[in-house]
Amino acid sequence: MELPKFVHFGRAICCDLDQASQREWWLANGLGGYAGGTIAQCLTRRYHGLLIAAAHPPLGRRLVFAKADATLHDNERSWPLFTNCWGSGAVEPQGLIHIESFRLDGGIPVWRFAVGDLILEQCIWMEREEQTTCIAWRLIHAVERPVHLGIDLLVNSRDHHGESQPHKFVPAIEGDEKHISVRHPGGPPLHFHTHDGQLFRRHQWIKDFDLPRERERGLPDRDAHFCAAHLRLQLSTKWSGLIATLADGSPPHCDTLLLRRCTHDATRLATAVAQTPELRCAPPWIHQLVVTADSFPIVRPLKEQEGNKQKRGESIIAGYPWFSDWGRDAMIALPGLMLVTGRHASARNILMTFARFIDQGMLPNTFPDSGGLPQYNTVDGALWYFEAWRAYIAASHDIAALREIYPLLQAMVEWHVRGTRHGIIVDSADGLLRAGEPGMQLTWMDAKVNDQVITPRCGKPVEINALWFNALMCMTEFSRLLERKNQVFKTLAAHAQTGFSRFLKPDAGLYDVLDGPEGNDGSVRPNQIMAVTLHYSPLASQAQARVVAETKRHLLTSYGLRSLSPEYPGYRPRYGGGVWERDSAYHQGTAWSWLLPHYAMAEYRVTGDAEMAQSRLAPFRDHLLDAGLGTISEIFDGEPPHASRGAPSQAWSVACVLEAWVKLERARSVGKESTAKEEE
Repeated sequence: MELPKFVHFGRAICCDLDQASQREWWLANGLGGYAGGTIAQCLTRRYHGLLIAAAHPPLGRRLVFAKADATLHDNERSWPLFTNCWGSGAVEPQGLIHIESFRLDGGIPVWRFAVGDLILEQCIWMEREEQTTCIAWRLIHAVERPVHLGIDLLVNSRDHHGESQPHKFVPAIEGDEKHISVRHPGGPPLHFHTHDGQLFRRHQWIKDFDLPRERERGLPDRDAHFCAAHLRLQLSTKWSGLIATLADGSPPHCDTLLLRRCTHDATRLATAVAQTPELRCAPPWIHQLVVTADSFPIVRPLKEQEGNKQKRGESIIAGYPWFSDWGRDAMIALPGLMLVTGRHASARNILMTFARFIDQGMLPNTFPDSGGLPQYNTVDGALWYFEAWRAYIAASHDIAALREIYPLLQAMVEWHVRGTRHGIIVDSADGLLRAGEPGMQLTWMDAKVNDQVITPRCGKPVEINALWFNALMCMTEFSRLLERKNQVFKTLAAHAQTGFSRFLKPDAGLYDVLDGPEGNDGSVRPNQIMAVTLHYSPLASQAQARVVAETKRHLLTSYGLRSLSPEYPGYRPRYGGGVWERDSAYHQGTAWSWLLPHYAMAEYRVTGDAEMAQSRLAPFRDHLLDAGLGTISEIFDGEPPHASRGAPSQAWSVACVLEAWVKLERARSVGKESTAKEEE
């Protein structure tokens, strides 16, 4: 199947530094590693680089290959094709003026440069499940004279969150014109391979790269990289270039690897279309999101052995570039990333992988990027786990997997009833789930600065109890499917549903938290929308309509739902500044893109108008061309023009949009068929 070419820009964008440097491309290798940069090929973040490798997949990520700065040589003339921005404010060279166009071929970034009669292309991709990045160039039209590129290869060896320390990185550079290794005590050697060019050793620090995106975040805004090698590459109309890898051995030619990567992406798209008929005639931006969805699933090796190898677990990276795999995010994203795209086997493996980490009825919230034990500071992760299993069973009809996991799910319910960590326990008086203790952030509104939790939400949060009711109803249905007794789950669900009526505010939506330290919290937040959109809603239709109306009035924006109504004193219209400024605004007005698809589904549930609900997702089409190219940002400012903020590529943002678009397209099709039959 042909890959989408939805993302495409000409000179008006590519040759404008402001425009070209704010648009970023991101790649991933399925091991937690990634690569990223800008159309302009200048660095703007500490996270930009050509190979950020996971030392202990999927964690321990380190920047090892930062940049490949290419200069075009035609006899005595030369033109830099790269751009660098310096701490002094200088921009030198300004190679972006030669970029004629930029596009994504599926997920692969491709630049086209035009210099006189020479037109050449460059592309970058990562090998799947390898710590390998490939860069290739080719001439579009043959010329009768020899032309070549000179390419400086800049390396590093630092934590991807950290700062460069030139005095501590003193690598040994070894090899010949086809293979050079950069060796140092801090990690495995980085290998450069070329089949068509010649490699030469270099030894030079290049300092004072300016990082404006880090400055916006109130963080150190300078970097330095080490030029370890130079590649001379004769150009032809065939793809040729460089392979940078942490793997030993001799890799295939880069044109073979490029074909393999394109085939992989096309197969993923074809599988999704075959599994989900609504995708067959989907617009190009939706096909682009299907390709992007493949960026987030990762391999998470398990301790158990399978033959001579570690057992293969799987997980989902929450977002690029700085997130690791988070339990809550993985469960929310799983239906859109894995089920819509037809990857049922991987969905099951993800669910079973997380089953190994469930403890005292709780799903881990995070796996620290630096290693260490999983963190269990989440009350909703375990509850989203039930919904992920429900979605998986509905899509796959895998009763064998359900039979295997059922005892664990049953035990998770029991833990919540009798009580587990952090004050999480069912209140026997109203059947609702209580959670919270001083200093702990347990819901998805989890910002914490030093010891201060910004939105503690102790008590009985509304979405937690909607999820609790949904989980109990899931267990009722699971029990029925397995022909087991389900009365205990029915009774718990009925009690929780009766207790949930306490959330209803007179003539409005729902309280955000009940029985908190200061009583009931009536703040208008988006959490109440889950009581409408979850598969099993605890609300009657009239109450659902009230929730949608209040959310629409106070929280709806083009790209997400505000995390707090502007009418409340703590509302923050913009997200920016240093750590304190950003984290204190994170859930105090900032709009979250993953919530807009939930609103669209809630609106459809209330109105029955699938076309209107689906139109709520349309602004994301343009957003795919504005920030992280072909993907969806984590958050946006609460006020117009709703600038994108946070991580530029977020798993649940992509997943929830895909899932909602498909569901609403299915509903539209059913509606059209019904109308046609009525007209007949």
